[in-house]
Amino acid sequence: MERELALEFVRVTEAAALATGRFMGRGDRIAADDAAVSAMRRAFDTVYIDGVVVIGEGEMDEAPMLYIGEKVGAGTPPQVDVAVDPLEGTNLVAKGLPNALSVLAVAPRNCLLHSPDIYMDKIAVGPKAAGHIDLDASVEENIRQVASALGKKTEDIVAILLDRPRHEHIIKELRHLGVRVKLISDGDVSAAIATAVEWAGVDILLGIGGAPEGVLAAAALKCLGGELQGRLLPDNEQDRNRIKEMGLKEPEQLLFMDDFVKGDDVIFAASGITDGDLLKGVRYAGNEASTHSVVMRSMTGTVRFVQATHRLDIKPHFVVARECAVAPEEPQE
Repeated sequence: MERELALEFVRVTEAAALATGRFMGRGDRIAADDAAVSAMRRAFDTVYIDGVVVIGEGEMDEAPMLYIGEKVGAGTPPQVDVAVDPLEGTNLVAKGLPNALSVLAVAPRNCLLHSPDIYMDKIAVGPKAAGHIDLDASVEENIRQVASALGKKTEDIVAILLDRPRHEHIIKELRHLGVRVKLISDGDVSAAIATAVEWAGVDILLGIGGAPEGVLAAAALKCLGGELQGRLLPDNEQDRNRIKEMGLKEPEQLLFMDDFVKGDDVIFAASGITDGDLLKGVRYAGNEASTHSVVMRSMTGTVRFVQATHRLDIKPHFVVARECAVAPEEPQE
């Protein structure tokens, strides 16, 4: 992939963030998600790629756009796989909570894991602890291995998990070990990335979340030198058959980084919607708005943070939030 595409992908996540940020705290998660999806889909049309969505808003009969198998981009080379979550944290935006993001990952064709929207058991760490985790090992063993790799005491480790009843046994064991626990209501893509960002103060992610989010998080961690292991958790035979159709022979096999992202070239981009550990949220002031984004590439290990100011009177097509929308038909860059 051409390195010039990195900024183009930032423009895509910026578009979704700008469209969605107007809904912060308004309690309407569906409208917020619709705004993000519509803006991201339109922005993709301006990018010179021949893309196929492999992680998106669901199956074709479930989603009007950005569905699995949909073609995106201008239809010109390079041929790529696209994984998207236009609004990672719909509840976070609706409630005005931190760490809502618009995210995407792009890799050469057939290099991203194809996964249905089901649950996945995950464990993730940053670069210093990569190679020291095992999803099949006990919580205690993983914590002690990570602590050793980081040169920390067990009680200095911070574990992050979704606050769900299904994680009560993990939380109990972590607290028994003296580990500090950070519980989040939603958004485990940002939580996984936080393990690889020193200032975020998080050492390990554990627990069950969405499989699509697992692929996106793995793409980011590949760029940052971290590690994610996962295992799909199909509910029934239909799920298992769908997983096989998407290319995995063993639906419940242990998945490693090379299963999530083949090869050494993936680009990950994210824009903040609400303030978070990694990125600031969207700010609006009259005819201007500011966004804070990150874009990274595994081939070079480069991580760029992009602070942008947008003139909404010049490109109001980005603002698609219901009563806030004043959109002309054609984008103006």
